Amino acid sequence: MDNELVTVTREVEAILIPVGTPITIPADSEVTITQALGGNYTVNINGNLAQIGAHNADALGFEVSEEAKFKDEDIQEGEVNEDLIWQQMRTCYDPEIPVNMVDLGLIYNCSIDKQEDGKHVVNILMTLTAPGCGMGDFLAADVKQKVAMVPNVDEVNVELTFDPPWNQAMMSEAAKLQTGMYY
Repeated sequence: MDNELVTVTREVEAILIPVGTPITIPADSEVTITQALGGNYTVNINGNLAQIGAHNADALGFEVSEEAKFKDEDIQEGEVNEDLIWQQMRTCYDPEIPVNMVDLGLIYNCSIDKQEDGKHVVNILMTLTAPGCGMGDFLAADVKQKVAMVPNVDEVNVELTFDPPWNQAMMSEAAKLQTGMYY
């Protein structure tokens, strides 16, 4: 699907990369899909990159599918399966880098707090590859939305930090190999 030229079937909201400015792509515009990962689409329109969210996949001619599918044996009655949280975070991608945010080393911490009332709150501490990236709020919202789909999760808090600053050494070995940043 990468580098596929498609015609937008209806007006669609998108986020300009890397500044994070919301834009509207008019119906009948031609865009080139440069990345289709985690349900979101990075497109090139008139020489600019923009991200179209999964909920707008139909504007590109694709089926909208926002539901996470979990195996029955992975769902723990009344408890939160931390593996499913990490699985969901691995479906979140930087729109410019074809590696999930976990393998990029952008997720610093994930904890599950069981409240006195029995509710499960997931707290995530994450960073970005660059402090000036305008996509931070959108990436954090993507993580929050996907983790909230995990069975028995009642609330998700995502905090962005730049301490310590991200660097390539934080990437998994597989991510380093995939991006050619292995040293």
